[in-house]
Amino acid sequence: RALPASALAGEAGVGAATASAHLAKLVEAEFVTVEARGRHRYFRLFGPDVSAALEALALIAPPLAITSLKQSSRTNALHRSRTCYDHLAGRLGVALMQSLLDHGVITGHDGIHRPAEAVRDRPSSYGRDLVYELSDEAPSVLAELGVDTGRLPPRRPAVRYCVDWSEHQHHLAGGLGAALKARLFALGWVRWGAAPRVVHLTDEGAAGLERTLGLVFV
Repeated sequence: RALPASALAGEAGVGAATASAHLAKLVEAEFVTVEARGRHRYFRLFGPDVSAALEALALIAPPLAITSLKQSSRTNALHRSRTCYDHLAGRLGVALMQSLLDHGVITGHDGIHRPAEAVRDRPSSYGRDLVYELSDEAPSVLAELGVDTGRLPPRRPAVRYCVDWSEHQHHLAGGLGAALKARLFALGWVRWGAAPRVVHLTDEGAAGLERTLGLVFV
């Protein structure tokens, strides 16, 4: 989601002037886009390819040392459930994809990330070297959630995956990942947390996902 420079500066622990300088470089490089809302400017990632690159880098980046309870709480929240551009990630995103696989909604792989099997000679294959597809049963199952597979963006793959940096498993991206995230927010099954990217599964959402997809998330 789009956030003001002040919020991003607070998350990064830098001053407003430093944040503005960095954001200007990111906008110029087309890693980040900016939009004006009245007197304020809001920033968001330029697109899903930037998000996928960040997730890939996070897989190999050394973990930051946690030195406070606030940092620990934020890290735990990010691991539990967060957004990855326009879809869900963290343990919730991985569990959602695994549930769709278990119910035969999507097919093609088992959702397990095996680094030794990754295509290493083609960096552009990240998220594309394994093919997931919607099954014949997908429209009826997803209709129970209010997701119409016939209205997914025609120019975007319906099912794509990201390797989740915290869980080292696949979470659901693509048109279906975006549609499911939007629908869960519309139903009130997930809500935004206090920190950027963090989302929380509501009690209604936990019951709804268990009822429709058999997903038990604790």
